[in-house]
Amino acid sequence: MKPKLKCKITIDILMTVLLPVLMAHMLTGQRMHEWVGALMFLMFITHNVLNANWYLNLLRGKYTPQRILQIVINLMVFASMLGLMISGIIMSRYVFSFLPINGGMAFARKLHMLSAYWGFVLMSLHLGMHGNMIKGIANKSFETQSSYKRYKAAPRLISILIAVYGVYAFIKNDIFSYLFLKNEFVFFDSQQSAVMFFIDYLAMMVLFACATYFFSRILS
Repeated sequence: MKPKLKCKITIDILMTVLLPVLMAHMLTGQRMHEWVGALMFLMFITHNVLNANWYLNLLRGKYTPQRILQIVINLMVFASMLGLMISGIIMSRYVFSFLPINGGMAFARKLHMLSAYWGFVLMSLHLGMHGNMIKGIANKSFETQSSYKRYKAAPRLISILIAVYGVYAFIKNDIFSYLFLKNEFVFFDSQQSAVMFFIDYLAMMVLFACATYFFSRILS
């Protein structure tokens, strides 16, 4: 595996891990949330620099339904990250507190909520668009194990079961109301353990990733 590809995969894995951590701002606290958010944004910039050829080739080649879907998702991810950056800087009490920014808090709070929850969904969808690459890496990693061929269908079944739980988690956490600002304040169940919180959000990530993966397979 080439060093550049290794770097891309490492950054993608780190961003995937940090995504549910960012959604857990009630658990991590404001200071850590801001530093993790700043780190996520730096990795997002690095991710785009490493994939600069994707932007350079936007006007080249044939626009298949699958490619159109990928472009729409990628551009929406970029827009949500831009919204998070702008709103995060305006609301910052630690990382960017040195900037002379006054006012705009009400607008920034709404923009941050929209960008955060849509960003969570869209980044999960973006992950699903790379399902074939993830599947290929997994197959290459485990193909030497004799038991892998026997239970080759197990990962798909497990993913489907997790995605089904993701539907339940989506409804339970009322994510729809945050996506469309029907509720401008995030409700946090103080009796829910941190473990269950991350299980819920990881399951929702799998849900959206699987949905995109199978839909893109249909388009192709």
